[in-house]
Amino acid sequence: MPSLTYDEAVARAALIAVTSYTVDLDLTSGDDETAPTYRSYTVIRFTCRRPGEGTFADLHATEVVSMRLNGRPLPPEAWTAGRLTLDDLAADNVLVVEAQMPWRRDGQGLHRAFDPADGAAYVFGHFFLDAAPSVTVCFDQPDLKAPWTVSVSTPRAWQVIGNGISAPTSLGRFELTPTAALSTYFVTVCAGPYVSVRGHHDGIPLAVHARASLRAELERDASRLLEVTGIFLDAFHDLFGIRYPFGGYDQVFVPEFNALAMENPGCVVLRDELLFRGRATDDEVLRRDSTIAHEMAHMWFGDLVTMQWWDDLWLNESFAEYLAARVLVSTGVHPDAWVNVTMERRPWGYAAERAPSTHPVAGRPAVDAMTALHDFDGISYAKGAAALRQLIEYVGDDAFVAGVRAHLTRHAFGNATMADFLGAIAAASGRDLGPWGDGWLMTAGRDTLSARIRDTSLEVVRRQPVAAEVPAVVDCSAQRPHSTDVAGYAEGAEVFRLSVTLGAEPVVVPLPFAAVGAVGAGARVVIPNASDLTWAAVDLDPDTIAALPDELPCIVDAQVRASVWVAVLDAVARGALTPIAYVDLFCAAWGVEEETAILSPVADRIAKVIRAFIPGDLQEVQLARVADTAAAALREAVPGSGRALAAARVVAALSADIRLLREWALGLGLPAGLAGDSDFLWIVVENLAARGELSAADLERFAHDDQTLQGRLNSLKARASLPDAAAKEWAWEQLTSREADHSNYELNYLASGFWRAPDETDLRPYVERFFDVVPTLHEWIGEDALSTVVLTAFPEVVEERTLELSAQTLTRTDLTPATRRALVDGDWALREALVSRRRFFPKDPA
Repeated sequence: MPSLTYDEAVARAALIAVTSYTVDLDLTSGDDETAPTYRSYTVIRFTCRRPGEGTFADLHATEVVSMRLNGRPLPPEAWTAGRLTLDDLAADNVLVVEAQMPWRRDGQGLHRAFDPADGAAYVFGHFFLDAAPSVTVCFDQPDLKAPWTVSVSTPRAWQVIGNGISAPTSLGRFELTPTAALSTYFVTVCAGPYVSVRGHHDGIPLAVHARASLRAELERDASRLLEVTGIFLDAFHDLFGIRYPFGGYDQVFVPEFNALAMENPGCVVLRDELLFRGRATDDEVLRRDSTIAHEMAHMWFGDLVTMQWWDDLWLNESFAEYLAARVLVSTGVHPDAWVNVTMERRPWGYAAERAPSTHPVAGRPAVDAMTALHDFDGISYAKGAAALRQLIEYVGDDAFVAGVRAHLTRHAFGNATMADFLGAIAAASGRDLGPWGDGWLMTAGRDTLSARIRDTSLEVVRRQPVAAEVPAVVDCSAQRPHSTDVAGYAEGAEVFRLSVTLGAEPVVVPLPFAAVGAVGAGARVVIPNASDLTWAAVDLDPDTIAALPDELPCIVDAQVRASVWVAVLDAVARGALTPIAYVDLFCAAWGVEEETAILSPVADRIAKVIRAFIPGDLQEVQLARVADTAAAALREAVPGSGRALAAARVVAALSADIRLLREWALGLGLPAGLAGDSDFLWIVVENLAARGELSAADLERFAHDDQTLQGRLNSLKARASLPDAAAKEWAWEQLTSREADHSNYELNYLASGFWRAPDETDLRPYVERFFDVVPTLHEWIGEDALSTVVLTAFPEVVEERTLELSAQTLTRTDLTPATRRALVDGDWALREALVSRRRFFPKDPA
């Protein structure tokens, strides 16, 4: 079906205005797994500025039962290729459509999942980005807002949650209160036998909901979830000067959700993995709280004021990203939130910036909706948030807040553009933001910062990106001012920390008198962007790199330690530093790290770095070093602490101690607090499976003991990890066959286990098969899920032949936007790994 173009959206918005939507959904087939569709009945009232002209509505139905415009039936041929032609419009119009709509399994439209724990069905609506027409006929673009009145029929045991406050009118029948004016993409309906915990805060009804099989987890966490929700509502009320405008505030934890969460007004939808089944580290709780704050920020930036068109998506995501961290810190809920941003979001954004798919934060024309979808990445989120921190440094926080308040007030319940926002900030600050916006928002690429001590001064240099560093960008030479800091350390003591503002020319700053003596005595490390205040690559000098294994464990400031970890990881990816140095740093510093916001992300990445950047014959030695470091940390950590949990997870995932792993798999000798922790058990089981120490029958027994949705996903990953030929062929068929009928989540778990094998020889035949089949996956996987599936399944056989096949596939003209973007990103990650291997591990000429 054609994706709505920008020109079509402009023309349609110039012709019509939508007055209201009235939607009735019959979901009574929802608990019947054999039923492929449900009924949707919609009445749209809209006006036309030029009566007699025509337009089209969007409708992705399985079957259309009836279509009437202003009382007259529309001919069958009016509906074609997902569009319903509407000719000869009146000044006031009523469109009525009844259709059968598809139950989805790819996380879009109305997604239906069956919980293996009890067989119950659960439905959630995800209308983003262009999935609304697969639920209801509509004018699907962000600037045609209208109020929605929704009613739903369901099986008797179900409840319904949506944008309006839901009330049962009879058994299996629910009416939702009419909403304020909403864009189509953040309308939702969630339905099923959800369990709920309710509360109130400052006159706002609150509730959290989850599957019945997660009742214990929901009730355990509900008081915390409702408490932080209230705290964040107060913080945003104070910050914006505008009360939450959408009635009640429901948060629904749903299965198989593509994103981490979605900011539907009045009905936020979140992945139900955020209701932790087992032990959770502090950083995992921080991540959940950050997600709650992020989605709440959208109630103002995104929902109350919505972007005019998708090319201004940064007005949603950059703000929510920045505001979530700001509120976590200002409320005292998580004083270390910026450390988490550095560790979790910077590497994601920097990887996106290094790739050929990099793009400006704003201003890149989105010719159609699907093109815009693939700019929802680490640049739109992480780089955009970093740009906002730099904007605040540029204009001052008071002017920033005043401008934000004026912007939200002026465009409430409407739409706005980047020019509108920058105009509000410029008016509040009295500063011309044109050059600043050109450098930070309208130009791709990132600068590189370096610092050197010259006698008694510090020289800080900004280098602009060159073409080879941003291969897809023609112009990356804009001037970006950087407000940042540089810190120096010797024997763990902070020798100096200097604030600097960088422009085009190097900055030379005299060192404090107290620092000169220490420097002369041999200051060992110098860290540019130490507090991670700006967006830039960092070149650490060779002396600093050499000293880090000794110095990093002694640095007290967790934010500086986080900045170092990210700078070193980025240097490895850029081919500027051997990956062995990253492993060396892990072995020296990770085991004594106390901050879980650093521990967990570093642990999550270390094996990926080794397997990508270090040749196969050297990998086991490095993985063993990591496992030994984690084992030592586990022995030394306080039993049951977050540090102990992080260390235990690394041992479970990477250790080659088969006896220990088998004992843990049987529940024997487990670290404190992990008895009965199913998710920890599956880490152990997946490691054993990938080493060929378990059979498919063994895995069936583990799956039988964990008959939950997460247990099913983990069992698929473990089975795909089995190294024998029969297991790989089974996993391949499950991953690539439409008849296997797997959900989006099941495909991702299969893909994440598939490329594990002791010998890459067994995997090589599947590399070519991957590139043969990948162009066809869009036939049954929606675009929103497809890019994740393709990127997760991208071959991990790091060889020149893989690169050749990837390059050949990218020359094809039949790739969908999601497929192409995922292949480009996978191809670039492969190139980075190969460049590093060629440089640091050259093959023996003999």
